[in-house]
Amino acid sequence: MTKRKFSALELAAAVLTLLGGASASADDYPNSVRLGSESVFYHTNADNISGPYVPPGVNIDSQNVETLYAAYVRSLSSHFAVELALGYPPLAKVQGRGLPSVGSVPYNGQVVSSARWIAPTLFLQYNFLSPDSLFRPFLGVGVNYTTFYDRDVTAAGTAAFGGPTKISLTASVEPAFTAGVDYHVSNRWHVYTSYSWSNVKTDLSADTAGVIRTTRINFSPRVVVLSAGFSF
Repeated sequence: MTKRKFSALELAAAVLTLLGGASASADDYPNSVRLGSESVFYHTNADNISGPYVPPGVNIDSQNVETLYAAYVRSLSSHFAVELALGYPPLAKVQGRGLPSVGSVPYNGQVVSSARWIAPTLFLQYNFLSPDSLFRPFLGVGVNYTTFYDRDVTAAGTAAFGGPTKISLTASVEPAFTAGVDYHVSNRWHVYTSYSWSNVKTDLSADTAGVIRTTRINFSPRVVVLSAGFSF
């Protein structure tokens, strides 16, 4: 009789342990990784290109891009977290804006150059409501670092600049902000959507056989992210 009672107590304890694990708080998993897609919408504002043989009104614009989003998030408390957001470096294309043509070369709307960028962003986030809430809105403030590589001038750009041209773009360090919602699918699985914005400023220099043309660009990207996350 004692042995059966002891077995029943063991079984009850095991069931309670499992139930306790199933109802574990989100606070038990302070780390998470997120993966999804991000759509980048540029609001480009650039000075007119200046330099020798450049007519007034020559400017540039940027094409919107989509790329892979990835992030690591570390919870600091029930409401605060730090997010390191990354993305697969997309190919950003720059097109001419302003004059229909430069000399006899078509310019407005032509893709004149391209570059890839790496833009890690570090956010400090505040999460509203309880960690176990089904939906948790959040706000974040942080800093974005952007650097450019694989800079290239297209055939249209070469024609507009008057020959083979090399471009350089300075790195950018600017504030960033984000707002979004966390949908709590289960203890460990989440779905996120967010809207972020920052200033990405760079000085562009184009060297055509020693002839230098310059401009300052603010890409002002706005980023929409849809991602899934796993906590551990």
